[in-house]
Amino acid sequence: MSGLRKAKKYDWKDSNLALFGSDTEKNIKKESAATEPAWQKAGQEVGIQIWRIVNFKVTQWPKEDYGKFYNGDSYIILNTYKEDDEEELQYDVHFWIGSQSTQDEYGTAAYKTVELDTFLNDKPVQHREVQGFESDMFKSYFKTITIMKGGADTGFRKVKPEEYTPRLLHFSGTRKNVEVREVTRNKKSLNSGDVFILDHGLKIYQWNGSGSNKDERMKAMQFLIQLKSERNGRPNTETLDEGSTEPGHDFFKSLDEEDDGDDDVSGFVAQDDQKELYRLSDASGQLNYKLEKKGDVSMGDFDTKDVFLLDTKKSLFVWIGKGASEAERRNAMGYAHNFLQKTNHPLVPVCCLAEGGRQDAQFQMAIAA
Repeated sequence: MSGLRKAKKYDWKDSNLALFGSDTEKNIKKESAATEPAWQKAGQEVGIQIWRIVNFKVTQWPKEDYGKFYNGDSYIILNTYKEDDEEELQYDVHFWIGSQSTQDEYGTAAYKTVELDTFLNDKPVQHREVQGFESDMFKSYFKTITIMKGGADTGFRKVKPEEYTPRLLHFSGTRKNVEVREVTRNKKSLNSGDVFILDHGLKIYQWNGSGSNKDERMKAMQFLIQLKSERNGRPNTETLDEGSTEPGHDFFKSLDEEDDGDDDVSGFVAQDDQKELYRLSDASGQLNYKLEKKGDVSMGDFDTKDVFLLDTKKSLFVWIGKGASEAERRNAMGYAHNFLQKTNHPLVPVCCLAEGGRQDAQFQMAIAA
């Protein structure tokens, strides 16, 4: 993982997040955002930019690793684009939380996302992404999303080849969505329906399950070719088919890692799929979420003077009315976190958007779904 491995791991329901929702965040100023070196070239042209959080600092993520994420780290992703027939730049900024990321990393990523939003004159739409529950918008940025264990400091380019810890990568899905995830390097991780790559650094194996589909095999082959290219052609590669590989092959001899249970986030699901609309209120002196409606929701249920949370059980939207205060707009992500840590499904992606903004169409689709 990153340099904060001794720090407390992020608990999905822990509300004690460094800097998140504090007076420091609420009072953030443009001047402080301008002093962050990482933002000096942020959002100047169309495209994706990614940064990783390291020891409370924002560090640039190599372009060749875009789409690769480590479960022990947190990242900030900025998508800069133009609408059709418009010259003005538009932005979506996401922070992504690995399941083994620390509180410090998550808190810093959340705080720095607000800072980047401020630097870009409050134009970006803010999003929170969590490992295994990424939004469709986030997934659309990458041909493949690969989730690996540990932190970026354990990657091939950070250690000597002979010291590289082997990784077993699992490829599953169909053409539009082949997921790549590191699993325990153990024979029990293999299954006949999917494809696996065993990465030894300078020796790479592709193992094709007998029931795997052509999309999984093609994606794995492309991934293998890319790995070899990134390492200047140094690795030797071998493709193996289930049923035609001897049990004593070196591939199987390497599958001896003790089972660590992998990342299990499957238990974080909502009890039902009914939409719920909440109005944000601080009339009592404390932040409260008042349930306004359950079931079908329409735009007529929203009041331009207030802040609302729409929980679709698959995503959470924070809707900021035009009459809401600047402080309410700036703290939208904090409202979402405070709400989610009281629910049974904190892993949904979050989108914070203003009334009348360019995300209105997406929001209305979520309401109608």
